[in-house]
Amino acid sequence: MSMKNQTRVTEFILLGFGEFHSSNIILFMFFFIIFLFTLIGNLLIILLVSVTPQLQTPMYYFLCHLSLSDLVISTNTLPNMLGAILLGGIRMSYVGCIAQSYFFSGTTFTECFLLPVMSYDRYLAICNPLRYSSIMNIKCRTCLSLWPWLLGLTVNLAGVLPVSQFNFCRDNIIDHFYCDVSPLQKLSCSDTSLVELEVFLFSVPLFLLPCSYIIVTYVYIFHTIAKIPTTIGKQKAFSTCSSHLIVVGTFYGTLAAKYMVPSEANTLLFNKIVSLLHSVFTPLFNPIIYSLRNQDIKMALKKNTSM
Repeated sequence: MSMKNQTRVTEFILLGFGEFHSSNIILFMFFFIIFLFTLIGNLLIILLVSVTPQLQTPMYYFLCHLSLSDLVISTNTLPNMLGAILLGGIRMSYVGCIAQSYFFSGTTFTECFLLPVMSYDRYLAICNPLRYSSIMNIKCRTCLSLWPWLLGLTVNLAGVLPVSQFNFCRDNIIDHFYCDVSPLQKLSCSDTSLVELEVFLFSVPLFLLPCSYIIVTYVYIFHTIAKIPTTIGKQKAFSTCSSHLIVVGTFYGTLAAKYMVPSEANTLLFNKIVSLLHSVFTPLFNPIIYSLRNQDIKMALKKNTSM
């Protein structure tokens, strides 16, 4: 971070949803309820898996990490967004803004790497069940869960470090509800074209490679399921994958719209809408999808609430 940046801009003002200022109380209550349900849903999954022996398997172990990443994303963005809605804007320091952008993008990359790990777990369980326990042992699942966090928080430096060197000398008002890379690029008075190209080219393989791996594993999974002789057996095998497929579809769909659309076509309104889907609604829907479609989660919840 250069001294030039520090002398010209020391803080940013997040406007949130200034275009809906007349409905700020309604918006605040709406997103506050979403925030509460997101916290409760993801914490409940982590707690259930931790205290229920039947759920202490690799599949639910990885699900805990998915819930943890959703918690990081929502707690990193929603509190500031609520403050911006209620107050008509909120101030954030330069360092705080860069840090928020780093942890948000880093956790997003973590999920990007974690979802292929979860598909690999389902591949082993369905396509190679006899060796599943020996391969997916404690050491293996621990490494597979830690690597996404390490990779996500490391590779994200390539995108955040250049942004931290930008000069912000014209304005410090961000028409967004959190410090995202795209509005920071638009606000900067530096030449950001090279950085935008680097981020775009860097994001494509980080999106395509995990997504391609998931597609390949599910081709093998569906091929194996098709050979199961009984309908009940097919339904049981597919039920363990359906929730993951829905989460993959929503996550990569919003990610493609957010990071792979060139900046000239990416308007502030479009960026806000996609950011809402990714940072607010996806962390809310993930625990709902897994709890409503998973009999083990529902049984564990019923058992622990009846005690």
